[in-house]
Amino acid sequence: MRAIWKGAVSFGLVNVPVRLYSATENHDVQFRQVHREDGGRIKYKRICSMDGEEVAYDDIAKGYETEDGDMVILTDEDFKDLPSKSSKEINVEKFVPADQIDPMLLDKSYYLEPDKTATKPYILLREALESEGRMAVVTVSIRTRMTMAVLRVRDGVIVMQTMLWPDEIRAADFASVDEAAEATDKEMAMAKLLIEQLAGDYDADDYEDDYATALQALVKAKVEGGEVQAPTVEAEESGEVVDLLAALAKSVEKAKASRGEAPSKPAAKAETKASADKPAKKAAAKKAPAKKSSKKAS
Repeated sequence: MRAIWKGAVSFGLVNVPVRLYSATENHDVQFRQVHREDGGRIKYKRICSMDGEEVAYDDIAKGYETEDGDMVILTDEDFKDLPSKSSKEINVEKFVPADQIDPMLLDKSYYLEPDKTATKPYILLREALESEGRMAVVTVSIRTRMTMAVLRVRDGVIVMQTMLWPDEIRAADFASVDEAAEATDKEMAMAKLLIEQLAGDYDADDYEDDYATALQALVKAKVEGGEVQAPTVEAEESGEVVDLLAALAKSVEKAKASRGEAPSKPAAKAETKASADKPAKKAAAKKAPAKKSSKKAS
C-alpha cells in the first residue's frame, strides 16, 4: 500500500506522527464504452449547449444551477474566499462512547500507521480507546476541506473513518411504518422461532460476490479464447489529417477570394482528372523510345 497522506494525531499535549492508507478498494470490473464493430473506444467532446462549439478545458468553469434554472458561474477567485484548510493534523475533539456513533454517519475508512519514532504513543492511544470502549471524534483536513471523522481500533490498528454531516442523512418518512399494526402472540412466536433457526456468528468468508467472480471468469475465457480486439489509432490519426487538410484548403480559398481570384476546382474532380491524365502521359512516354529506336535502326 502507498500512503496517501502524512500528518499527526494530536490529543492534549501528545502528538503522534502517522501515515494514512486507504483501507478499502473496489474490485468491480471496469468497462469502457466501445464500438461494437471494431472495439474502438467511444470519445465525447465538450460541446457548449449555447453555441454548439467545442470548449477547451481552460475555458470550463464550475456553475451552480438555481431552482429557477439560472446559472451562477463560480471562478477560481470565488473558491479562494471559501473556508479551507491544509493542516496536516488530526485533532481529537473528544472521546465518546462507541455506541453513540450511528453507523449511518460513517463514510470512508483509512488505516493509520505510526512513524517508527511514534510507536509508543500510538500504542497508548490504541489501548486507551479499546479499554474505555470509546471512539475519538476528530477533525481532519483532506484535500483542503475540513471534515469530521472518528478513530477506532480494528485488529490492533487505529482506523480513521470520515463522517457524513448530519444533514446528509435522509429522514425515513414512511407513513405505512407509523400505522398501528400489532403482531399477534402467535405471529411473534413464529418470528422468534425463525430468528433462532437462523442465528449464528458472522464470518466474512461465508460470503462472496458471485456476480463479480462469474464476470471475471467470463472475461478470462474470452481472452484465452482469442476473442479480443486491438483497436488501432490509425482511423483517428487519419481523421486529424483530413481535418487539417480541410482547414488548409479553406484557408487557401479564403486567401484567393480576398485577392479576387476564382475558387479552385473541387479536390475530388481535380484528382479524378489527374488520374485520367496519368495513363495518357505514360502512353506518350512509352511511344517516345519507339521513335528513337526506329531512327537507330535506319
